[in-house]
Amino acid sequence: MKPQDTFRKDRRAAMGIGTLIIFIAMVLVAAVAAGVLIQTSGFLQQKAAATGRSATEQVATGLSVSQLVGHVNVVPGGEIDSMALYLEPNSGSSSVDLSTAVLTLSNGTVQTQMKYNPNLFVDEADTGYSNIFNTSLTAWTNGNTTVNATSFGIIVLQDADGSLTATHPTLDTGDEVILTINATGAFGGIAQRIGVSGNVKPEFGAPAIIQFTTPPSYTTNIVQLQ
Repeated sequence: MKPQDTFRKDRRAAMGIGTLIIFIAMVLVAAVAAGVLIQTSGFLQQKAAATGRSATEQVATGLSVSQLVGHVNVVPGGEIDSMALYLEPNSGSSSVDLSTAVLTLSNGTVQTQMKYNPNLFVDEADTGYSNIFNTSLTAWTNGNTTVNATSFGIIVLQDADGSLTATHPTLDTGDEVILTINATGAFGGIAQRIGVSGNVKPEFGAPAIIQFTTPPSYTTNIVQLQ
């Protein structure tokens, strides 16, 4: 064998080993890159799922008004002196703590904001609520009408899981409460043909909308407003 032939074979062998090393390196790099991509995609998937659940809860969470009734102090010729706002969570809503909610009302002349007063809490879920405008209930007066000018009370109507407490009245699915509003303290009473608007805004979630116009005359002591 000629020396030049041996040199060519050695060079081809060296080139083959170099190519093999490069190939192995490429495989290792590809494996590392694939691992990083898989890990990143898994993290992003979990993050997207968590974000989706959070967004769904925020969209679904909120309050709704089932009805709003007013109490007329004198018939005929009187004004609405107190209102009972029936409140429940939206369908699919997460828990809503009413202790941080803000109730805003406006009659076009005066706007008032009310916050929950834990001294104005009454649990009537177990004892019945045949007369929700019973003035002996602390949810209405607490012996001080000026307090109710900037505060609302709560009467519990339905609370199967006991989540509605005086400290943290938390609305869950199936719960229902009445927010007691002292219209005399807030507006000096509400006369006929008066438009009132507002909302009950929780810390998180959609607010409950309040919108009504009082009738042209009060013929009964209890008036359906919304």
